[in-house]
Amino acid sequence: MKNLLPLFLGYFLCYEINAQPKHITDAQGAIVRGDTSQKIISIVFTGHEFADGGTFIIKTLKNKKVAGSFFFTGDFYANPKFSTLIHQLKKEGHYLGAHSNHHLLYADWEKRDSTLVTEEEFKSDLQDNYEGMAKFGIQKKDALYFLPPYEWYNTEIARWTKEINLTLINFSSGTRSNADYTTPDMGSRYISSEQIYQSILHYEQHEGMNGFILLIHIGTDPLRTDKLYHRLGSLIDELHARGYSFQRIDELLH
Repeated sequence: MKNLLPLFLGYFLCYEINAQPKHITDAQGAIVRGDTSQKIISIVFTGHEFADGGTFIIKTLKNKKVAGSFFFTGDFYANPKFSTLIHQLKKEGHYLGAHSNHHLLYADWEKRDSTLVTEEEFKSDLQDNYEGMAKFGIQKKDALYFLPPYEWYNTEIARWTKEINLTLINFSSGTRSNADYTTPDMGSRYISSEQIYQSILHYEQHEGMNGFILLIHIGTDPLRTDKLYHRLGSLIDELHARGYSFQRIDELLH
């Protein structure tokens, strides 16, 4: 029996390692993809000042029997025009999380390791975000995944996030879905919904989207009349046909 002890210990150690979820973390310290061995996708929606797609998105997700994940700023939660929408998302069982209180830019666009907020400013702003969520019955313990504003951060932001017992996440790279906010007046930076849609299908065909975190905005500037969320139903159908299922972000990364 004594000689079998190392074997048993090795077995349990192996079991514990294999039982851990397989996450992909980027160089800055955020989880950017779930288990790549599973054909599961999480669709996340962010919101700050616009919510024109809210009703359409809720109806589409309900019809397709898909649970989404929504990350809103404190300003979004505090906007009385959006309160009915938030209550409905919660009632429908979607994940509701934080996106900062005032949509701060955390790091310089060119020099990413240059943090533009102090630790106190970061933590205070995020705490205010959670206080706004609490008014809708959303407790911090139920929303431990944090998607940063502008989807932009650095290692310092990742460390501060971990210190307050939250997990920093971001969208998976490879598609142009996050460019659905662009407007025609941006010139060459503007990406049409058809281009975005095709970029998703092209990436899936050539790279696969197992464990993918796909980001779409719940609303965009009125200058953009070509709304990506209008393609949500057909996108879900196409990905379903390719063998994918969908989960909330906490289920994907749990």
